[in-house]
Amino acid sequence: MNEHARLRQQLTAIDRFAGLSDAEITAIVDNGTPVNVPANWSLIWEKTPADKAYIILEGDVVVRRRGEEIARLGPGDTVGETAIVANKLRNASVVSVTPLKVLHFTSEAVQQLLAEVPTFRTALEKTADERLGSTGPA
Repeated sequence: MNEHARLRQQLTAIDRFAGLSDAEITAIVDNGTPVNVPANWSLIWEKTPADKAYIILEGDVVVRRRGEEIARLGPGDTVGETAIVANKLRNASVVSVTPLKVLHFTSEAVQQLLAEVPTFRTALEKTADERLGSTGPA
């Protein structure tokens, strides 16, 4: 199985994306870049512009606000999208706890997906509303 097919398979296994069509999953994979991230790597920094987002495919991250751990996230979770959707600075930092396999998106790619894949927009807006409502992860 080639990497593109494997990424599509991983995304469809995630509840948030399970109902998306093949075309929608393909658009997400096509707009993202698969990246391997080592443990203890900072993916996102608090109080910085929203320039990227990730879908975690494998591994775990810790989310910290003002140095205090507020959440742990893993496969199927998205990070970084809340600040892009809300057009705000990051409200937390995200650091890998284990080695990660993620799908990386520039803010432009997220904006393109939001415009072209309504179900992607709905999924991210729901996540952003939940996190901002609970002052959760960035």
